[in-house]
Amino acid sequence: MKTCLVVPCYNEAQRFPTNVFLTFLQQNPNISLILANDGSKDATSVMLKSVAAQAPGRVHVLDRVENRGKAETVREGLLHALTLADKPEIIGFWDADLATPLPAVFDMLPILAEQSAIQMVFGARVNLLGRHIRRQALRHYLGRIFATTVSVVLGLPIYDTQCGAKLFRVGPLTQRLFAEPFSSRWVFDVEIIARWIRLNKFDREAVKQTMYEFPLHAWEDVAGSKVKPYDFIKAFLDVIRIRSRYF
Repeated sequence: MKTCLVVPCYNEAQRFPTNVFLTFLQQNPNISLILANDGSKDATSVMLKSVAAQAPGRVHVLDRVENRGKAETVREGLLHALTLADKPEIIGFWDADLATPLPAVFDMLPILAEQSAIQMVFGARVNLLGRHIRRQALRHYLGRIFATTVSVVLGLPIYDTQCGAKLFRVGPLTQRLFAEPFSSRWVFDVEIIARWIRLNKFDREAVKQTMYEFPLHAWEDVAGSKVKPYDFIKAFLDVIRIRSRYF
């Protein structure tokens, strides 16, 4: 399945795993990348253009001078993916630090290929036996409180909304899903689900049949993360705003 991944980047010049991405592209001709620079203050822009030059036609750079936040960077990237001449069947986004390893794409894509009703697949950080999920303890427990709250607000039994590895089937509603700017800078992933519920006329049973959470085999906190524990307060406030706006 032709797949385009948006990779949001902010001040990634020193830690962007260039060789990992380029090797991945060489080995997987059906995948392309949109590297979206969110007004970085370092040499990220130059670095991303260098990556694109090494994979012409496979890597596209969106270069924004102004820092607008991850939410808008991802949204613009996904909309740009829908305009590519080599029409992707699947679009999605992936964190630049590769906390979720790129091969996880091939755990998630078969779900979309084999189950036509599924419209989106989300990576989920579930620390099961046989998995290698390494999270800081504080972030893990704050994350569980947050996820439980979100599950109640959305009315869906979702385990992990915030993992930065998500895929979406391109279909009639895809453009509408990302058409409007997000109201949230911090938890736009929750807002995507809220929009999907609205687009499905608040039929949550129908929504459950279209979404799939895949327990990742590996995920690891990467040094340099821009998310801090106090950001969870902002995240909770954003959830309240999302509830007010959509429900």
